[in-house]
Amino acid sequence: MEIDELPAENDQEPSWSLVDVLAKIKNWRSHGQSIGFTNGCFDILHPGHVSLMRQARAACDRLIVGLNSDASTRRLKGPSRPLHDENSRAVVLSALADVDAVVIFEEDTPERLIKAVRPDVLVKGGDYTVETVVGADFVQANGGKVLLATFKQGHSTTRTINKMTAGD
Repeated sequence: MEIDELPAENDQEPSWSLVDVLAKIKNWRSHGQSIGFTNGCFDILHPGHVSLMRQARAACDRLIVGLNSDASTRRLKGPSRPLHDENSRAVVLSALADVDAVVIFEEDTPERLIKAVRPDVLVKGGDYTVETVVGADFVQANGGKVLLATFKQGHSTTRTINKMTAGD
């Protein structure tokens, strides 16, 4: 196959609007599928993130990822972040086989998004406790569960950035 014959990159947006994802969720639920949700900035995707996605997907049939917008990431991580814009981060996340939809949110927490999605399973990394997971009370009150994924030691975006800027 010649390079000119390769399929073009998919023109579909890498992130979904909340309206579109809610319609998909309704369809998935009508087929008896469970919905999982996780969230984060995901500025530099690393093995810890991949492990989180795999564990989250193993706990549900469909996985929605809430992605902090660029402005939200800056407020949470500082003026030098994100390194990659929200569209680029959404492209990478949506390419993962474990991820069914990516929804970008503007707020500092995904609470509004969690309440709209109403996940059956809310997943965060093992560096959290159930008490510190935003939306845990809501999910549990609605019959869902909170899963703390096993934390993959030695992998963090901040650590990677610090290593890169230290000149190592």
